Amino acid sequence: MKEVLLLSLTVLLLFRQGVAQPSFDHHHESIIIDERDQKVSVEKIIKIDQVWAGHPVGFSLLTDDDQQYIAYYNDERHLIVGQRHLHQDTFALHKIPPYPRESREGTSTILGWDSHNYLTLGLDKEGYIHLSGNMHVNGLTYFRSTVPNDITTLIQVDKMVGSEENRCTYPVFMNTAENELIFRYRDGGSGNGNDIYNRYDSNTQQWTRLVDTPLTDGQDSVNAYSSRPNLLEDGWYHMYWVWRDTPDCSTNHDLSYIKSPDMVNWYNALGQPIELPVTVDNKSVVVDPIPIQGGIINLAAKLCLDENNKPIFAYHKYDSAGNLQFYTAQLISEVWQIKQVTNWDYRWYFSGYGSINKEVFIGPFNRRKDGFYELGYSHIKYGDGTLLLDENLDLCGEVLKPQAFTATMEVEGDFPGLTIQTASDQGKDTDKQVQYVLKWETLPRNRDKPRPKPWPEPSQLYLYELQGSPDN
Repeated sequence: MKEVLLLSLTVLLLFRQGVAQPSFDHHHESIIIDERDQKVSVEKIIKIDQVWAGHPVGFSLLTDDDQQYIAYYNDERHLIVGQRHLHQDTFALHKIPPYPRESREGTSTILGWDSHNYLTLGLDKEGYIHLSGNMHVNGLTYFRSTVPNDITTLIQVDKMVGSEENRCTYPVFMNTAENELIFRYRDGGSGNGNDIYNRYDSNTQQWTRLVDTPLTDGQDSVNAYSSRPNLLEDGWYHMYWVWRDTPDCSTNHDLSYIKSPDMVNWYNALGQPIELPVTVDNKSVVVDPIPIQGGIINLAAKLCLDENNKPIFAYHKYDSAGNLQFYTAQLISEVWQIKQVTNWDYRWYFSGYGSINKEVFIGPFNRRKDGFYELGYSHIKYGDGTLLLDENLDLCGEVLKPQAFTATMEVEGDFPGLTIQTASDQGKDTDKQVQYVLKWETLPRNRDKPRPKPWPEPSQLYLYELQGSPDN
C-alpha cells in the first residue's frame, strides 16, 4: 500500500476485493479515506407491537422535546398511533377506529395491498398532533388531535381547504423555519397530477393554501415526482423533481429544480423569478433534459450546495451504452455542466406500474470541509459504499465508512424473502448524538397487488435508541 497526502489527510491506497468495484478515472489516485472509527451504540430497544408483514408500507416516527409519537399498521392492518415520554420504556397505544370513505371500498384506517399508503405525522406550534396517510388517489384522510400532545384525542377531519381533496397521494407534513406547519400532497394520479401546499393557522385552527395555485401543475398530461422543499445552509428552500407522462415509471424525464426564501416566491437556479404553477413547458427550471426511458426514476437524485451556495446534483441515468450510471450537474457560468461519475457495467431497466423494488440507490451527497464531495450508493452488483469526488466532481476514490447501523440488523423471521424495514425520526433534532429508528420486517413490494397465501406471520415492531450518528 502507498501513502498519499490529500489536503492534510494521510490516507491509504487500498484495493477492495470480493464484490465488483466502481471504475476510477485513470488520471486520479484510487484512494480510500478510512473513517471507520465512528461508532454507534444501541442504548435501548423497545418492543412496540406485532405488525403486518405481507408487504411494506412506511410508518411514521416523530420526536418533539420529551414526547415521542408513532403511527403504524398492526398485524390486522389497523391504523395504530402511540405515544411515550422519552424516559418511559413503553408506548401507550391507541387504535384509530374505522372511518368510511366514499372514494374507494373499505375505510380510511385499514391498509390494503398498496405500498404507497404510508403514514405521516406532524405537530403544529401549539402541540396539536396531525396525521395523514393510507391514500393513493383517494379522498383526503386526515386526523387532528383535539388536545395538544394527546394521541387519544385524534379525530378524523373531513377536509382541509375543501377543494382538490378527492384524489390525494404522497402526504407530507413539514415545519418551516418559523415552525409553521405545512402540508403537501399530490392532487391527481401518476402522469396527471398537481402538487398542492397548505398552511395551518394555529390561532384559527384552519388550513389555507400556501400559494394560490399548485406549485407544479401537470396540466392533465403529466405530473411531477418532487422532493419536499428542504431548508439548506443558505437559508433557502430547495426542491427538485422529474416529470412523468404516464403511470409507467419508465416515462420519467427532465430533472428540474427551483428554490425559495419563503416557500411562496420561487426562483430558478439563476435567481430568476418563476411564475406559478411550474409546468412542463418551463425549460428554465430544467437541470438535465433526460428523455423518457432515459434512466431516471422518482427522486433518484440528491442535492447539496457548493462553496458559493450554488446547487449541485447527483443522480442516475443511462449512458450511451445503455448502462445505468451516476452523474453530477453543476452550475458553471450559468450553464448546467453534466459529468459522468461512474463507469459501471450494469443496466437496471425499470418499467411498469405500481411500487417496484429498486436495484440502485443514490445515498447521501454532501460537500466536505476540505472541498471534496461524498456520494453514497447501493448497487445490486457493486454493493454499498461512498464515492469520493474532488473539487471538480471527478471520481478519485472511496470513503470507507462505518457499516450502516441498519446493515448490522439480522432478519428474525424464518419466512422466505423477509426484508428489514426502517423509519427514521422526522422530529426535531434536539440531541445530535441520540437517534431513534423504527424497525420491522416484511416481504418486498409486489407492485401493489395482493399476494396469494401463505403469508408470513406478523413481525415485531421495535424502537431503537442509538447513541452516535448512524448512517441509515
